[in-house]
Amino acid sequence: MEFGSRKARKRREIEAEVSYPSGLQLYTDPPTGDISLVEFDEMAFERLKVLRTVERWNLSGHIKNSEEWITKLYEDFGKNKFFIITAEKNPRGRSDEVQKARRQDHASHFIMRLAYCRTEELRRWFITHETGLFKARFINASKGSADVKAFLSSNNLQFTPITPEEKEQERENLMDSSMGVTGDSVDGMSFYKVPFMDALDLVRQRKVFLKQGFAYVPETDMVTLVCNSFRSNLSKAMINTCRALPQLDSDERIVSLLQDFDRRYTGKDYSSRKPEDMCHITPDMIDTLAPKSFPPCMRHLNDTLRADHHLKYNGRLIYGLFLKAAGLKLEDALHFWRSHFLQNMDVDKFEKRYAYSIRYNYGKEGKKTDFSPYGCLKIIMGSVGAGDTHGCTFKHTEPNILKQRLTAYNVTKPVTEEIMDLVNKRHYQIACQRYWEAMHGAPIDAGINHPNQFFEESQKFLNGDAKPGQVTKRPEVKTTTSVMYSSQASSSTSTQATQATQAMAVEDAPMDPDLDDILKTTLMRPWLSNPWKWMNDNKGSLMCTSEGVVLFNMLFISYSLRKLCILSSCCNGYREFRTQVDSYPALLVILYTDFEFFRTYLVSIRNSSN
Repeated sequence: MEFGSRKARKRREIEAEVSYPSGLQLYTDPPTGDISLVEFDEMAFERLKVLRTVERWNLSGHIKNSEEWITKLYEDFGKNKFFIITAEKNPRGRSDEVQKARRQDHASHFIMRLAYCRTEELRRWFITHETGLFKARFINASKGSADVKAFLSSNNLQFTPITPEEKEQERENLMDSSMGVTGDSVDGMSFYKVPFMDALDLVRQRKVFLKQGFAYVPETDMVTLVCNSFRSNLSKAMINTCRALPQLDSDERIVSLLQDFDRRYTGKDYSSRKPEDMCHITPDMIDTLAPKSFPPCMRHLNDTLRADHHLKYNGRLIYGLFLKAAGLKLEDALHFWRSHFLQNMDVDKFEKRYAYSIRYNYGKEGKKTDFSPYGCLKIIMGSVGAGDTHGCTFKHTEPNILKQRLTAYNVTKPVTEEIMDLVNKRHYQIACQRYWEAMHGAPIDAGINHPNQFFEESQKFLNGDAKPGQVTKRPEVKTTTSVMYSSQASSSTSTQATQATQAMAVEDAPMDPDLDDILKTTLMRPWLSNPWKWMNDNKGSLMCTSEGVVLFNMLFISYSLRKLCILSSCCNGYREFRTQVDSYPALLVILYTDFEFFRTYLVSIRNSSN
């Protein structure tokens, strides 16, 4: 007992002596001290979230490691209250909060090594995103040079700058070969002479001056040298960890925690939401919501159910839990599945074979567990057999069939090619994100990691943060030019429709007077003569900025709503109106996803003409 007590005291003394002078670490030495299994799991899980956040921003389309990219990444860290933010506070401080966060940073890195050293693919993923995280943190810390100096000093990373005489001798070469270095800046900038093998990335990009086997690196590119050292050391350490891993096999506690760690879902928990936070959908809303707001995996399951009135077990389970989390109540779920299955069987068979499992998934039968819907990783990593219709559309669908399906979903050819390229690179969730953006005509920085997140983000975008079934009431909008209404229609419906369409192409008023000044500019004049052609020609440039996206969406809705209004005035009855609209897929999207907006708009412009 006495020996154990002395050992415990000694361990605590060692742990207390460990201090972290900088928020940056090379992780050369493993941590000391004891942590509980709960802390072990929580630390690793939070670091997994951090690395997946880095991965998502790497594929977001922003310029990697740019000031904007770093800002958005750290905003994401702050929003999720990751330990990274606390660990980088107060570089010279020794506050308990900062030191605790830095210890967590240290320990969680080594725990993740254990989880990701098993295969070459896992090691590659971990090294890539740990290096990306380190580089982002180094660049961010460089804004306050004290933390960087403390880091370099504590890790013996001392680079000796060239002498003023050597700098003057190579002045012209340094200016010609180093990006961003001019005659005014070269005097105040330090250059470091290192073996060219230590700066291969910079040599490959032709960003440094080479002489006699040495690279002259400007201080602005020192991050590359440090990151190369970090990556090299981490690669060797991961191999050594993999070799030592069998020693852990005897500890079942750790093995169980690390097993399938890379498949863990790190997004929002859709099974523990409060009733007031949940939306509510009904069976009659599903076919309307599916084309726009369902991810392709769930949309395909819905299409299969509509066509065959049956789904296999895994398909029923995944789709049923998705609908449950989307807001379909138990009574409505029973009604929804019964309405389909009874077309192939009688009531007794449905009640005996299927109703119980539906109630079970809602936690009303058996062990009464509230089951969570499947996340993207679980669907992607799951097995799909012959004849199954579940699974990730982008992973489990043959390329030629996937192309056909995207075309049927009205995804343009350029976007389809972009999605197929992402699929070939196995970026399935990024492909799903690109599909979301194509369907909504707007970017989504949050990324896609859960089918219900796809649905939720879609509804937020379409309804202005309202819940499905609770469409936000928009203010009535006025137009500056009247259009044709039913009172003006002649006996020849087809002639009127043709004339109205031609008139609209010549004079299409904005849906809001605030756009008048924009539409009168020289750039926008082609919009007045042919709005649809103008939008197609300028979509690429508009989508480059958030303001352009907003403008494009406003113009698209203006054009689409005006066209719906003209068609409604020229048709005798709803059936003829729908027949006309069916020939315009873009109008179908507006009509189905925002019928309330269309109705309000139609009433307002008719009132304004009276």
